[in-house]
Amino acid sequence: MKVLFTCGGTAGHINPAVALARMVQERNAGSQVLFVGAKGGMEERLVPKEGFPLETVTISSFWRSLSPSGICHNLKTLRNLSVSKKEAARILDGFQPDLVVGTGGYASYPVVHEAARRGIPTAVHESNAVPGLTTQRLAKVADRVMVGYEESRASYSDPDKVVVTGTPVRGGFFKYTKEEARAALGITDDRPLLLSYWGSLGADVMNGYMTDFIRQEIQAGCPFHHIHGAGRNFAEMSQALKDVPLPETVQLREYIYDMPTVMAAADLVLCRGGASTLSELTAIGKPAVIVPSPNVTNNHQEKNANVLARQGGAVVLLEPVCSGQTLYKTASDLLADSARRGEMAQAMAEVGIPEAAEKIYETLMGLLKA
Repeated sequence: MKVLFTCGGTAGHINPAVALARMVQERNAGSQVLFVGAKGGMEERLVPKEGFPLETVTISSFWRSLSPSGICHNLKTLRNLSVSKKEAARILDGFQPDLVVGTGGYASYPVVHEAARRGIPTAVHESNAVPGLTTQRLAKVADRVMVGYEESRASYSDPDKVVVTGTPVRGGFFKYTKEEARAALGITDDRPLLLSYWGSLGADVMNGYMTDFIRQEIQAGCPFHHIHGAGRNFAEMSQALKDVPLPETVQLREYIYDMPTVMAAADLVLCRGGASTLSELTAIGKPAVIVPSPNVTNNHQEKNANVLARQGGAVVLLEPVCSGQTLYKTASDLLADSARRGEMAQAMAEVGIPEAAEKIYETLMGLLKA
């Protein structure tokens, strides 16, 4: 059996494909896997690191701007589409896959589209609540569309193609109970734990607010434990807080390498609204305060977050109206209200699909048997 995965652009597109590729190889002796991504994309670094072969196509995004630079960029993208179509055909001719799976990113378009044209079984997975341009186009030709949320069905013209599978989450998130995770982190008292982070690349505005946030919690006598991942803003935040000795209850980290353990131990999470992050939160039932990034295509983080807010599992704050004081009051009020956090945790768990990888695998194997 030969399976081609095509993805790219963000780790949120790449990591689910890697998890599925491992499952395919573990369960099917002698199976072959090939990844296809975009030239110059993050996948050129991440996929080979995971031990999988990678080929690339020449593809770029469409800009919604009608400025001169936007028009020039889109003309280049149209040229790239023509080039990538030929590259996708060459890759398919060489690998001869039995199944082609797209998990997001512009590289998915030419490969899945060409595979569907040839009659090769195809599937796409959309982890965001509302499909992006690539998924919208591919949903018309792919055999199956796999989505993260039941609400997402309404976004597709052919609901019979749509299967609600959830988004795969790394197994490490299910390793510890909350009590075991707190013990692993050395937390011995009964104060709740707040986890906050805005992504590995950081976020200048939000980390500026978190500097004020940390000052306020110290002034309040540290009523809770707090682990904050600052990303690329770590040095800047450290400098801004140099006049405030951080107590043991407050950890400022550049990167949270043990995220599954920290999230398992957390009583509340402050984060962005990326699909992978929200899948992790729902899989293990963690209440959250979500501040969607305003700098993403089609505003999909806010749409993702609103799905969870409507279910009662999250509070959504928009970045333009945020401040350190707003964040601190919202988080501290929730951390002082265990009953509400319990209701939010239950709502999150009801949305989550911990067995997402298994559901996707079964869907893909069903396509091969059809």
